[in-house]
Amino acid sequence: MGPNSAFAAAAKPAAKPAVRRTTHHRVVEYADPTKGDITTYDDPVVRQVAVDAIGHEKGSVVAMDPTTGRILAVVNQKMAFSSGFEPCSTIKPFVALAGLQEGVITRDTMIRVANRRYMDLTEAMAHSNNKYFEAVGSELGFDRLIKYHELFGLGQKVGYNIPEEQPGLLPSRPPVFGGAARMSSFGSGIRITPFQLASLVGTLANGGEQFYLQYPRTEEARENFQPRVRQQLDIAPLLPDLREGMLAAVMYGTARRSYDPDGEQDLGKTGTCNDEGVGGRLGWFASYADQAHPKIVIVVLLHGGSRIISGPHASQIAGRIYRDLYTRNYFASAESPRAAEFAASSSSAR
Repeated sequence: MGPNSAFAAAAKPAAKPAVRRTTHHRVVEYADPTKGDITTYDDPVVRQVAVDAIGHEKGSVVAMDPTTGRILAVVNQKMAFSSGFEPCSTIKPFVALAGLQEGVITRDTMIRVANRRYMDLTEAMAHSNNKYFEAVGSELGFDRLIKYHELFGLGQKVGYNIPEEQPGLLPSRPPVFGGAARMSSFGSGIRITPFQLASLVGTLANGGEQFYLQYPRTEEARENFQPRVRQQLDIAPLLPDLREGMLAAVMYGTARRSYDPDGEQDLGKTGTCNDEGVGGRLGWFASYADQAHPKIVIVVLLHGGSRIISGPHASQIAGRIYRDLYTRNYFASAESPRAAEFAASSSSAR
């Protein structure tokens, strides 16, 4: 921001240069994320907390129970049911899983990320370091990356009897720009839906059991709800290494805006990028809480042209949700969250 030219009258001493001071505002694009939503069968508490947290920002929130696959609330259903978005850095935990499983890395593997600077997995996750994951992705290669992404359910529907759900997309060849490396740092070439990301995070939360997502929206479906297991992934031995990085992201990394020292601790991963497919910027935060008895998965997706659209800002919105749920004693029970109360609320909603 340089000074403007000084203007002085003839025969008078030169005035000091006039400096134009510009204030950079982080503009939030006004939107109504609830427009068109059908809310009858959402958990009323979870939905209200999510609506309050996202306010008038252009985005979506998906909340689910990781112990059953039951979708608790969807804010901005139109966006959530769209054909998918670039996952940005939320792809990194799943690249890490592939790398751990294939022996490409361990938690303690130090990878050079800059001149005289190295990172291990925990620090790379905490700070969402692109160089680290590009190195892991390059070593895995395109074919192995696709194998694991397919295994996790990307490019496929992960819901049961959710007709609006779309499968997203996995590329048939490496991206022209950046190849497997950029697939692993930004998710280039991949289209992921908030439902797929919620399903993946739920699988990390519960130890490897991937449930079909279910969104019961009739009284009969509510009354007859039964969890349906999609698959059991043998990833439990790898999860402590991964969770450490997701916790570090919240404690002091890119997701620290979600941290609540007095509330329930969440674990998560942010993502920020430009999406050439839909235009504009994306901000993701995929997370779950609590650690010992996971009760809820929260996926926040923001989309727009403002610089405020980012993963850290999405984590801030999720932090509001976790704090509000904590004040409402949502995490008090060690059982699946509010199961009895949730069932009862459906009867009173009729």
